[in-house]
Amino acid sequence: MTRLSEAFAKRQAAFVTFVTAGDPDVASTPAILDALVEGGADVIELGMPFTDPMADGPAIQAANIRALGGGIKTSDIFKIAADFRTRHPQTPLVLMGYANPMTIRGADWFASECNKAGVDGVICVDLPPEEDAALGPALRGAGIDLIRLATPTSDAGRLPKILEGASGFLYYVSVAGITGQQQAAQASIEEAVKRFKETTDLPVAVGFGVRTAQQAADIAKVADGVVVGSAIVDIIAKHGVDAAGAVKDYVAELKAAIAGARE
Repeated sequence: MTRLSEAFAKRQAAFVTFVTAGDPDVASTPAILDALVEGGADVIELGMPFTDPMADGPAIQAANIRALGGGIKTSDIFKIAADFRTRHPQTPLVLMGYANPMTIRGADWFASECNKAGVDGVICVDLPPEEDAALGPALRGAGIDLIRLATPTSDAGRLPKILEGASGFLYYVSVAGITGQQQAAQASIEEAVKRFKETTDLPVAVGFGVRTAQQAADIAKVADGVVVGSAIVDIIAKHGVDAAGAVKDYVAELKAAIAGARE
């Protein structure tokens, strides 16, 4: 089993957390990642800052600006990842971002660096399945899961193409819009998860707009994973370089709700 498959093989839903690399600065990111693990995160998505994060709402856009303003480079992200893997050999780490930073030096280079740093998976937000050749073969060749996104408009005709070549888990973007702005109705989430699981054996993790322990628990009752990002990024924005403690407490609160959701 891989680290990702083990994370989703537990009795309760996996808790997937997101933060932006280099936010509030490069030096503070390792402590924030450690706080996620200590709070109970099962999977960590590490955002790669980009100048035009088109799928992200104001919170993550601001995090990208802070990180880029601090001078973060791709080499810093891979060092953060490699050091994290040394400290946390069992916690899956996924890089999430946009195609330009992932392909500008060549897909083989990017995949090799992911492998060397101990990265488990990659989510490329703006690379549709039709353009899989730009990154997918290189990642799969390096043993890195390419995690695809599904949305409320991913119907029965579209879903097989999304799943083609996908691995790790299926990330269900539960609202048609940008991150952090709204949450889908529970009934629509339940219907979508049921529909996806009739088509794929991949775990289905649900994100976008999840902020409260109750929201996380409700999703954990029906999905294989719960993704929380913007709410954590907001905490980092509020506390800056001292954010680790508040991040840990918030993650622990949501983790407890997720763990108890199926009891």
